[in-house]
Amino acid sequence: MAEQRLLVEGDTCWRTVEAERFAPIIDGADYLAHVKSAMLGAENRILLVGWDFDARTTFEPGRGTLPGPNQLGPFLFWLLWRRPHLKVYVLKTNLRLLSVFERYWYSIVPVEWLNRITSERMHLAVDGAHPTGAVHHQKVVVIDDAVAFCGGIDLTLGRWDTRDHDADNPGRRGGGESYGPRHEVAAVVDGPAAQALGELARDRWRQATGEELPPLGPGASVWPKHCEPALRNVEVGIARTLPSLPEREEVREVEALNLAAVAAARDVIYLENQYLASRGICEALADRLRERNGPEVIVVLPRTSESPLERESMDSARERMLRLLWEADEHDRLGVYWPAVPGGQSLYVHSKVVVIDDRFLRIGSSNLNNRSLGFDSECDLALEDSPDRADIRAHIADMRDGLLAEHLRLPLDSVRAEIRARGSILKAVDTLRGRSLRKFTPHMVSADAGPFAENDLMDPVRVPTSLAVSVASVAIAFVTWPLVKGAPGAWSVVRSVGKRVGLPI
Repeated sequence: MAEQRLLVEGDTCWRTVEAERFAPIIDGADYLAHVKSAMLGAENRILLVGWDFDARTTFEPGRGTLPGPNQLGPFLFWLLWRRPHLKVYVLKTNLRLLSVFERYWYSIVPVEWLNRITSERMHLAVDGAHPTGAVHHQKVVVIDDAVAFCGGIDLTLGRWDTRDHDADNPGRRGGGESYGPRHEVAAVVDGPAAQALGELARDRWRQATGEELPPLGPGASVWPKHCEPALRNVEVGIARTLPSLPEREEVREVEALNLAAVAAARDVIYLENQYLASRGICEALADRLRERNGPEVIVVLPRTSESPLERESMDSARERMLRLLWEADEHDRLGVYWPAVPGGQSLYVHSKVVVIDDRFLRIGSSNLNNRSLGFDSECDLALEDSPDRADIRAHIADMRDGLLAEHLRLPLDSVRAEIRARGSILKAVDTLRGRSLRKFTPHMVSADAGPFAENDLMDPVRVPTSLAVSVASVAIAFVTWPLVKGAPGAWSVVRSVGKRVGLPI
């Protein structure tokens, strides 16, 4: 009996389209080099859509090997000078959240001024076409509608790192300051898949500015020069999250795809993510863990979030989700880890990856939190195996095992030999992990518990119906927290009772 397809247009994805070439890109050093390499071939249009951009972003720390300036801003102007027909469009989200800041770049410089003093072929815009409190989190680069990048990496400071993640790599400097090891994942496609991502990016530009950008006809290939395709002529799914607006219903393709993938797993679910805060996703994982013959679940997360606000909201929600999963792990099939580099420094995991057996791979911008499933905008790419495509299954397994080898700091062959010997990916990881992949424990996360987990103000499931209700829910959590913080699981009881009696919890 044939397995039910996971990629279903209009349900779990927006489009399924052919990529003439597909390649994953692991970590920021390769991503930045490949993006620059592809832009060097641009003739007509570069469209950059992201959460953030910084003109000081360095493509190759140290001595650059690619032509042109080594920083994003000077490079784009250099490229415009060399290509008389080229136009560049840069669209960043309104990080200040309020609509008044939509007219200002970094909330300081009026965008209109910037567009007047820069090249007439350089177009900058701030995208505030989202609900109050939401952000556009999609990260897409489209070049001549011929090649497109999609994933979790912004062209901003603090993203460059190699797969070695050496503790003191001098290349990890941004804005004059050093930063710690960082793990990222993205993908690049061409052909119809790139054209579809071009349509998505043009639609974002239209919503933000009112300007319609025409699609471009077939042109010369601008595939990055030293990027080896992993697959050719492969169907790729594009899944989105879009919040509801007065003129548009919400789109929850990412959530539907995640849930379908978890439900379909036979042997192993492998997740890498910045957050683990979605109760819906975690309850689906818990259901699989309770099954007697269900799949192993391996989750790789950062040890802590980057900012105080994230630690108060995302890490405290993660504490609850981990306890939910540990309680459900009746058959010892769960491993939740954080990577460390030699010397003990934690590796910040910013990747957003889902791998299901050797059947399914998702790479994109969406986190495993509520915002990414219904409040912020997101864009993911997904691969699904096909009965006549053993190369797809091999690549999906290569991707998972390669990521594990990176975190275990071991050769891929050694990791695979241990998997064969143990007959279990989870057992192999626990045998090999040493001090490079460390396990979360209940005692470790107990300090993360806090009153701001799972609230509609910081991590809403969808666009809140009332800002006042969201504020009230945070206030109730803050007031009741001293009463329940000493008893793990007590807040879940308070939350359940509160919802039954109509409290905004």
